[in-house]
Amino acid sequence: MNEDRLRFDLADLADEVTPVDLRDRALRTSRRLGIQRTVTTSVAALVMIAAATGTALAIRPDGQANLPAPATSVTSSSPPVEVTPTPESSATASASTSHSTPPAKPAVLGGTRYYLELTDNEARIHVVRSGRHEVNVLPLGKDDCVANSITISPDGKRLAWVQDANADGMNGTLVTSRIDGTRQRTVATGIICLGPRPLVWQGGDLLMANTGTRSLLMDMVAGKPHNGDPGQETDRCWSADGEWLASTDSDAGKHWVTGNGEVRQYTYTPPKDEAALHDGWQPRSVSVDGRYVAVGWVGTDPSRQDGSFAVVDVTTSKLVDLPGSGTVRSILFTLDGKVIVQREKTLTVLDADFQQVGTVTEPASVRGQWLLAYVP
Repeated sequence: MNEDRLRFDLADLADEVTPVDLRDRALRTSRRLGIQRTVTTSVAALVMIAAATGTALAIRPDGQANLPAPATSVTSSSPPVEVTPTPESSATASASTSHSTPPAKPAVLGGTRYYLELTDNEARIHVVRSGRHEVNVLPLGKDDCVANSITISPDGKRLAWVQDANADGMNGTLVTSRIDGTRQRTVATGIICLGPRPLVWQGGDLLMANTGTRSLLMDMVAGKPHNGDPGQETDRCWSADGEWLASTDSDAGKHWVTGNGEVRQYTYTPPKDEAALHDGWQPRSVSVDGRYVAVGWVGTDPSRQDGSFAVVDVTTSKLVDLPGSGTVRSILFTLDGKVIVQREKTLTVLDADFQQVGTVTEPASVRGQWLLAYVP
C-alpha cells in the first residue's frame, strides 16, 4: 500500500469545497469510492497481519487504524547501590491470554542516605539515593573540633559542627548550615567539641550541646536556646522524630527511655571481654516507638564514636537477634520504622519486627564511612 499517496488523496478531498458541475462531481464521487475501497482493502490487510502476529489494532470511526508505535530500544545502567527483593515468579499464561507484566516491587531503601567521610583536610557529606550520588565538601580548619563534632540532622536538611577551638582545644563556636555547606551561621559560643557525641539532634530542628557546666538544647532554626529545661541527664539520644529520649542517670547508674508520658527503665550488660577495651557504652539510636535502643561503645579517648553493635529491647532488657551475616558496624532506626544494619559492604534492611526485608550493596565510594541519617 502506498501510504503517502493515500494521505495526499485524503488531503485533496478535504480541500475540495468549491462548487463543481455534475460531470466533475461524478468524477470526484467515483474517485472517492475508489479511495474508500483502497482504505477498506488496506485495513483488511492490516487486520489479517495483526491476527497473524497477535497485534491489536484500534479502528477509528473514519476508517483509519491506530498503528502500534514502533519498538524503542532503551539502554540504561542499573543503579549500583540499590537491590530490590527477588520478585515472586508469576504463573505462565496461556498463549491465547494477553497479560501485562506485574509492576516491580519498590526498592528496599527508596529514600536518601547521608554518609560522613572525614579526610585530613575536609569533611565530605555523601548523599545517596537510587543511583544518584552527590558529594558536599566542607573544610575542616586547623583544629580537631569540626571533625569530631560535625553531624547531620535526621531529616537531612542541615549540618551542625563546632569550629574555632579555644586554646584548650575543647570548645568553640557552634555553627549550622544547609546540607551542602551553604548559608552558614553562628548559633552559640563556648560549646564543647570533644567526646563520643558532643552534638545530638532532637528531631530536625533542636540540637543538644554542652558548655562544660550545663546542657543546652538549641533551636537551630531560630538560632537560640530552646525554651524549657533540657535536664542534666547524660548520654542523650532521641528517636528520629524527636519523640523518644534514651538517657542515663549517671549518679544512679540507671538507663531510661522516656516519651509520650511513659518511662521505661532497662539494663544492659555488654560482653565482658569487649567491655575491657572501652570506657563503657551508650545509646546511639532509638526506635520511633521507643521500644528499642541501639548501643555503641565509648572510647578510652575523647573522640567521636558513631558505631553501634547491638539492640536492646527496653521492655525486657533482652538483646534482639539481628538477621544477616558479618560484623555489625552500626544500627540506625529510621523515621518510617525500618532498621538499617550497616556491615562492611552491605546494609541489611529490617522491618519493625526485625524481619529481613532485603540487602543493599553500598557503592565502593561510601564503604567504610558512617551512615548518619536516612530520610524515607
